[in-house]
Parts: sequence; C-alpha cells; structure tokens
Amino acid sequence: MYEKTVLPNGVTVVLDHAQGARSASLGIWIRAGSRCERPGEAGAAHFIEHMTFKGTAARSSAAIAERMDDLGAELNAYTSRDCTSYYVRALDKNLAAAAELLGDMFLNSLFSAPDMDTERGVILDEIRMYDDMPDDVANEMLVKSCFPGRLGAPVLGTPESVRAMRRENLLAFREREYAPGNIVVSAAGKIDAGAIAPLVSALAALPARAAEPPEPARYSPAIAVKRSDTEQNQLLLAFPGITYAEGRCVIGIMNAVLGGSASSRLYRKLRDELGCCYDLGSFDMTWADTGLFGIGAALAPENERRAVAAIIDELRRFCDEGPDEAELARAKAQAESGAVLALESTLARMRRAGQGELFLGGASGVDELLERYNAVTREDVLALARRLIDFKSLSVAALGDVQERGYYESLRETK
Repeated sequence: MYEKTVLPNGVTVVLDHAQGARSASLGIWIRAGSRCERPGEAGAAHFIEHMTFKGTAARSSAAIAERMDDLGAELNAYTSRDCTSYYVRALDKNLAAAAELLGDMFLNSLFSAPDMDTERGVILDEIRMYDDMPDDVANEMLVKSCFPGRLGAPVLGTPESVRAMRRENLLAFREREYAPGNIVVSAAGKIDAGAIAPLVSALAALPARAAEPPEPARYSPAIAVKRSDTEQNQLLLAFPGITYAEGRCVIGIMNAVLGGSASSRLYRKLRDELGCCYDLGSFDMTWADTGLFGIGAALAPENERRAVAAIIDELRRFCDEGPDEAELARAKAQAESGAVLALESTLARMRRAGQGELFLGGASGVDELLERYNAVTREDVLALARRLIDFKSLSVAALGDVQERGYYESLRETK
C-alpha cells in the first residue's frame, strides 16, 4: 500500500508499506544537488552532506555513530548533481529511534567551523580517491564537456573550492535550497506512521518558501581527451539521452540489448568474438531536463581502434534493424527480474518512492512498471535508437594512451 501526503508548507511524505518485511528504510530527499550551486559555492551541496553527520546541539558525531550502532541500524547519505539524500535502514522496532536521530541531524546540525576544518581534509582525500580511479575521471570528463554549465561541474567541488569553503557559504546554500517544497520524506517496509510522526511534525513546522529552479542544462557535443599513465584506456562514446519524465522503460530495454549483459550485442562482439576488452557496457545518465546515453569500455591502447570500429558497426546495425524478437524477450525478462528483485529491498523501495516523488510527482508500483516494460515494442526501441544515436552529435571522453583528438572528431562523420 502506497500513501502520500503533502503538508501545508510543501513537504511531501510517502509511505510504501511492504507486507512481510521486518525492517524499514527512511530517507529525507532534497531537490538540491551540485547543479544548484552558485559561483563561489562549488562543492557546497556535498560539504553540507558531510557536515550533517558532524554533530548537533544534543549529540556529537561520535554519539551519532554510537547511537546508530546501538540500534543495529545503517545510516548514510549521498549527493548527486540533482539531489541530496539522507537515509537510515533499521529493524521495524527501532524505526522511531532511528527517525528521531535522522531528524535531529537534518534539522539541528551545528556546522561548526572547527568541524568544517576537520571535514575539509576528509573531502580533499575523497577528491584524491576519485582522481585515482580512471573510470571516474573519464566519466567526469564526459559530463563536464557535454554540459559546460552548472550541471557539468564536479559534485565534490575542486580542491581550491573546498579549501575556500566557509560556514556562511554552507548555511546560505542550505537556507536557499532546502526549501519545504524541495523535500520528500520517503519510508518503505514495515512502517508504523506513529514512528515517524515526530519527524514529520518537525518538518511541517518549517516555514513555507520557494526555491529557485536550477539552471537549465543542454547537451553540447564535445570531445575530451586526456593523456594519462594508466594500464588501460578509458573510452566513453555518448549521445544525448532522455529526461526523468520521458520514462526509462524503452531505454532500459535498449540498454539491455546493446550492452547490459553477457548476451548483449556489444559484449558478444567485442569480448567473446574479438577478445579486445574485458570491461564493456552501455549506460544512460538521466537528469530532470537532459541526459546521456552511451557506450563505455576499458581496453588496451593497441585494441582501441579495432574496438571503436566494432562498436560503431554494432550501433549502425542496431539503428538499421532494431532488436529481434528473441533479444526483446530476453531484455524484458531482465527488466522484470530486476524490478521485482529490487523491490524486495526496503532500501530500494524507499529510493524509488523518494526519487519518483522528487522528480516526477509520483512513483509507479511494481505491477504498473512491469506492464510498461512488457508493452515496449521493437518499433519503440528502434525509434528511440534512431533518435538518440546520431553520430553528428557524438561526444567522446578518452583517457590513457589515447588517440589524437582528430581521430575522435572524425567519428562524427560516420553515416
């Protein structure tokens, strides 16, 4: 059973009751991510996420961690380009205590300057960690080059912006973006509404106010090439994708057929037949107003040109023919299995409900979702492929012992 309430100040509360569950997951979702940052605020959304765990008037950071362990609960958070989420998973009998702790952190964090200085070093190490991961570096190169405005800026900020961040920057961002109309409380599992009632009441007391919409983003074809001393080349070929509102069923089927499994076209061609790479797959990134669809591979430098030629051939063939009936059936089976298995997790159900309410004004039930997947036709997939896969709008991110820029630019001449 799915319940939804919109409080007078604009906060949305959704409860997804799961029969037979003995646990519950609870999240507070805010439509405020790195794309909402203004000049001088790069990394603020992520820094706020970290500081929310650093202590309140009632609890130190150590007391927060110890209380979670006392409850046997899992507490975490993440920041993306579009949103920030704070969430907890606990046994149903401990949901009230976990909700009280989550509410205290969300509403009463101190953001003290000494704690900021401590956490600044942690975030700088986090940036260094991702800089040591070639696949993450290539991903950042792609998004930054395709979306040169706020959407493409790194979620963590830069070392320079993190070092310069001050308490007033964080509080200004939080005051501006954490508006009630941008907040969704999502709970899934075995839920007693009374257990989260104090948290809901506290959020209901927030004064109603509007938040500015984020800067619109538009896809711009780009080539990003970076020579680096890595064992493998990281290669991403991308095209404009879809938005949240366009739905994910058709692109999910297309992904499954092209590069989503060991039976997919690209996997069979590049790995099984040509043996030119180990790590390969198709991907899509979706945001409120834009997206990316593409192919990613990690491979030896000497195999890159052969792999690119094979990828292009498969994409052209797919745009000519679309999936056959056997491929379509396998992709639907994968989608159905993935949807059902995911929704057996209270955490996944909480995330689905929270993100659905945040960006679409509602979340589909599993039966409705399965109906949508099963309704996808070969013609639907073929039409989407022909719409997205236009080589004139190709973007490339290449990292490692890679080709000259002109080679990647020449791929746009593919007919």
